[in-house]
Amino acid sequence: MNTDQYIEVFLDESREHLQAINDNLLKLEKQPTEIEIVQEIFRSAHTLKGMSATMGFEDIASLTHQMENVLDKIRHYELTVTTEVIDLTFAAVEALEVMVQSISEGNNGKKDVTKLVSQLKQVETGKPSEEEASVGQPPATELLEIDEYQATIISQAVNNGYQAFQITVKLTEDCMLKGPRAYMVFSNLEPLGEAIKTVPDVDEIEEGNFDQSFSFLFISTESSKLIQETIEKVSEIEKVEIAGFSMKEQSVEIPKETVQSTEDKKQTTKEKPKQSKTIRVNIERIDHLMNLFEEVIIDRSRLEDLSKKYIDQELNETVENMTRVTEDMQGLLLAMRMVPIDQVFNRFPRMVRDLSKDLHKKISLEIIGSDTELDRTVIDEIGDPLVHLIRNSLDHGIETPEKRLQAGKAEEGKITLKAYHSGNHVFIDIVDDGAGINREKVEEKAIENGLISVEHSKQLSDEEVYHLIFASGFSTADQISDISGRGVGLDVVKNKIESLGGSIVVSSEPGKGSMFSIQLPLTLSILSTLLVKVQQETFAIPLSSIIETVALSPQDIKYVHGQKVMDFRGHIVPLVSLNKVYGVSDQDDSSHSVVIIQKGDKRSGLLVDSFIGQREVVLKSLGNYLKNIFAISGATILGNGEVCLIIDPNALVK
Repeated sequence: MNTDQYIEVFLDESREHLQAINDNLLKLEKQPTEIEIVQEIFRSAHTLKGMSATMGFEDIASLTHQMENVLDKIRHYELTVTTEVIDLTFAAVEALEVMVQSISEGNNGKKDVTKLVSQLKQVETGKPSEEEASVGQPPATELLEIDEYQATIISQAVNNGYQAFQITVKLTEDCMLKGPRAYMVFSNLEPLGEAIKTVPDVDEIEEGNFDQSFSFLFISTESSKLIQETIEKVSEIEKVEIAGFSMKEQSVEIPKETVQSTEDKKQTTKEKPKQSKTIRVNIERIDHLMNLFEEVIIDRSRLEDLSKKYIDQELNETVENMTRVTEDMQGLLLAMRMVPIDQVFNRFPRMVRDLSKDLHKKISLEIIGSDTELDRTVIDEIGDPLVHLIRNSLDHGIETPEKRLQAGKAEEGKITLKAYHSGNHVFIDIVDDGAGINREKVEEKAIENGLISVEHSKQLSDEEVYHLIFASGFSTADQISDISGRGVGLDVVKNKIESLGGSIVVSSEPGKGSMFSIQLPLTLSILSTLLVKVQQETFAIPLSSIIETVALSPQDIKYVHGQKVMDFRGHIVPLVSLNKVYGVSDQDDSSHSVVIIQKGDKRSGLLVDSFIGQREVVLKSLGNYLKNIFAISGATILGNGEVCLIIDPNALVK
């Protein structure tokens, strides 16, 4: 069976089940007697085992099968949930995640899980597993253990007239090429039947990573005599042992969940499963659809310009209808690209648990607003910055239990991760109830690094001082650890967030805690902008950054230290001439039309010649040859075919 066509579905569903196991294990750790949580974990593990076995990923199937055995004992009250069980299951999940990731990268997903399987078996039985208790391969007289999937294959084969044999092949002591000899054995047997299971794994056997003998289960319609003669045709074989393999002697048990109780059947009758109304679509197709729609938006702008040029009622009506339809299409397409931020947040409970143990701290994580949606492009990029910020709060923010008790706080620290919409932006807040940021320590380090002078430090507000921690190479850690202290991380966070068109604000209160607030655009591809004219050039300013447009008279423009400013509702706002910033012309700047923009709590006024109007534009990258152009985030094509630069307002706020 060719399984290549199902690999994407397998990967998607495997990740979902592994995440479900992760989430439920964290719940089980807090509620170890809640059997319903164990049932959920068991179901996910069981489904994952079935999928991986069908796809031929034996190591995943083997590990999930042994996880199932442990979980089955727990749910039938034969085993209690302990820290050892939780830690070992987490280790198994981590190994499964590595194997699934390996498969997604085009590899075979192989991993040596013998030790984990052995440890899980020891937990299940309460005694050392057979793999630990014995050295070398099991003798032919001792039946190989098989799982449910392998048992099903053997049963079906027997029903179709096949016989099952357990075969052990022992090579001579002086055999130098064990791997090739074993390969020849399987090659000779291929016309006679099929090997179901090998000990050790096939890869290990073919590489010669075994003692002098290896065993395997073989199904065939041929006699044991013919099989033995076929094997003995290979040289350097000392002994071949063949025994019949009986399913009656196996202890393979069909999972109890497949046999419904009367109560389960009643419940199933009452609650019929809802039909799925969703389909999985490759993200590349959605991106391609988005690119095609962006071309439609550009042509729509052209038609709007043409309809104004040629006065025709039918043309105007058609263009107006097209505008309405494409606006609805745009909303639907953007909604298709929006995914819950939970896809990023769900990795953090496990991370906080593990790092808390490493740091010998007691820390809980509260997640609020995980259903908040963001554009997939932003989701893909925001994960790493959040990891850095949370690790920073764990290491620098939250104190040790002893220090918290001395400060009159609860022994357990708390980190809150909150996401919410506001206007055309999504805000993500990382809040901790730790010690807060020490202004004096930050100032001292900043002066030492030459970021500010002693005189300048006295003029800075708390927020401005706190923002210094985002400088490259900045760290207040006394010791370098695996978690932080190298001065790498927060500068990357700031750069990444700003590259997404967002911003980050820090606030802190000594002894009470800190908050990092990230502001991000909802989407990056289609923007609502204000088109403005500067001499003969047209620029687009994102509406999300605009507070207001103002027409000034010459006397309204003031000067402070040689800088043009204006009075805007009682606040002094610096004025920035786009003509001078972009070097549009050498003419004297006599512009009095102003666009007030805002970044955080800071504002600036952009001097332009005139306002053209609001326009939906498609953001296009300037390419690799025009990277890092000051205050330009991209370009778009207008309806008249003119290329229009899109301004990055964050870079112009002074």
